Amino acid sequence: MANTKKNPGTDDGVLTLEKQKIKLKKPSRYKVILINDDFTPQEFVVWVLANVFRKTLEESRKIMWTAHTTGTAVCGVYSLDIAQTKVTEVHRYAEEAGHPLQCQLAKEEDSES
Repeated sequence: MANTKKNPGTDDGVLTLEKQKIKLKKPSRYKVILINDDFTPQEFVVWVLANVFRKTLEESRKIMWTAHTTGTAVCGVYSLDIAQTKVTEVHRYAEEAGHPLQCQLAKEEDSES
């Protein structure tokens, strides 16, 4: 961006342009985290991962198994809008199917200092 300023010490009405440096910050990224429960069938979880997150069958099974054995698993990392949409889709599909499957957002830690 440019900022206009009169030449110092002159009254000639001439303006000079000063350049301002603008540092752009990368947008925050959000992890969508799948939360294990003891009621949702594993096949349904795999289906959700394949259809909502566009994971392969192998990737879907691996994420499902990680959630099953550790309690949670990261489904993907997205911009806020996309992550919120993914969470909403998961909850909608789970509700329609009568399953308690849940997932949540977690802000990804910045790798820059």
